Amino acid sequence: MNKFDSPLAAFLHWEQTTPENVFFKQPYNGKIKERSYKSGGAEIRRISTALKALDIPLKSKIAILSKNCAEWIMADLAIMMAGHISVPIYPTLGAETIRLILEHSESKAIFIGKLDNYEEQKRGIPDIHTIGIKAYGINEELSWESLVEDHPPLTKMPDEKQDDLMTIVYTSGTTGSPKGVMHSIGNISLTCNTAMEVIALPDHPRFFSYLPLSHIAERVAIELHGIYRGATFSFPESLESFASDLESAQPHLFFAVPRIWSKFQEKILEKMPQKKLNTMLKIPIISGIVKKKITQKLGLNSCMFAASGAAPIAVSLQQWYNKLGITVHQCYGMTEDCILSHYNLPGSNKNGTVGRSLPGVIGKLSKEGEICIKSAALMTGYYKEQELTASMFDEEGFLKTGDIGEYDHDGYLFITGRVKDQFKTDKGKYISPGPIELELLKNLDIDQVCLVGMGIPQPIALVITSLVGRRKSKQDLNASLEGSIAELNPTLEKHEKIEKVVIMKEDWTVDNGLLTPTLKVKRNQVEKIHMGFYKSWFENKEKVIYEKEEKNN
Repeated sequence: MNKFDSPLAAFLHWEQTTPENVFFKQPYNGKIKERSYKSGGAEIRRISTALKALDIPLKSKIAILSKNCAEWIMADLAIMMAGHISVPIYPTLGAETIRLILEHSESKAIFIGKLDNYEEQKRGIPDIHTIGIKAYGINEELSWESLVEDHPPLTKMPDEKQDDLMTIVYTSGTTGSPKGVMHSIGNISLTCNTAMEVIALPDHPRFFSYLPLSHIAERVAIELHGIYRGATFSFPESLESFASDLESAQPHLFFAVPRIWSKFQEKILEKMPQKKLNTMLKIPIISGIVKKKITQKLGLNSCMFAASGAAPIAVSLQQWYNKLGITVHQCYGMTEDCILSHYNLPGSNKNGTVGRSLPGVIGKLSKEGEICIKSAALMTGYYKEQELTASMFDEEGFLKTGDIGEYDHDGYLFITGRVKDQFKTDKGKYISPGPIELELLKNLDIDQVCLVGMGIPQPIALVITSLVGRRKSKQDLNASLEGSIAELNPTLEKHEKIEKVVIMKEDWTVDNGLLTPTLKVKRNQVEKIHMGFYKSWFENKEKVIYEKEEKNN
């Protein structure tokens, strides 16, 4: 197994030793364009020469604003090759946040690629060098295509050091303003080399990149880890083509957030209801055929490591996939620890936990039960935020994660809540909503849930119903939700028992600011909108309340 000192060193190795291997499979208007390590490398080298030709100092910050595509990864490598520092930006952010990040990071240039809403976002870009990618309809001061045409390939590589700053990753944040997490070349290398050590995959595996590359998990676990392995990268062209693109890619490693695992389940059950699926899975030969057909259609037929992260996944969902022969390994990490923390791994997977600490990682719990992490891959700090950086570490140099957890006797870590997510009812009792929300998500009629209760005696559950739930009659849906509460409440402490379920009239999405780009509920935003109604909902005599009806009364 090859170990590398940097992503650039890994890429240069594969460019030299496997030049004809496929690097990218990028769809453009329904047609796939393949780039080999050689042809992709030539493009990267020409873009690097173009960056060097810009009148900006060495180690300048250069931003990338785009959905996942081959050019995203090529831009990242070109920035490294030219001796600069990358600043990824979420492709769904609004103009104000884009401007805030570009100005705070002092970015001198920006790559602008595949986007859904660039006309609105454009006003957030200050007077810096803009490189648009015409293949996605972006026409800017400079174009990717003309830079490739007009510049020779770069031949002299930068002198890299392990403690050089490689990237500033701005957190999506469920609360507050984005913070710029600084990671060195050494941090990235340690995580990627550790991943290669603990996850067995074929040489030159197939990867599928679709979660935002601006998020640390996709950036490190898919893009950079894939470069270390000399992988082939495929991308979805659109949301509509996602399922067929994934089926065509058949990746060896697949990473998703819990909401996506739930959506896959929903789609399977649309075509084959649970009762029928249960029957099929009990028949020996038919069972194997059904499982193979489902995994093939999902795109997971060749998958050797299916992972879930970014938010807790329900044990019931993991168990459901187990019956299909798919083991979903829950992993745990954050931007600040470069996702080098705790993983479940093949052969040592325990549902409901986030696994055991990875090699080189020390985990401990504070007196309050907060999970604290120490490794050589911890962030070098928040950019321009010394005080905030200092507040994230304890006196022994452990990173304070903000998560509450406990270890079992085998060293597996259970996450039981978030320090900041805890809320107090008007009885003065604190509630950690996370574990209760996961129990509610066992009900397939529920797509998303946010347990709240500030200023009322008992908590209430704000719920977005799933497609399955929406197809039910009001009577059946109410019975289903009331049944879940009746089943769950006896297992909860008295102050935790759920009083009501409120069905929201509007979905929580990234676009309306109620989900992060990694599909986590922005609890503080949901609370801000709905807190004024808690009291009237609590006093309503119905057990299941429909927000639309309630607000119209």
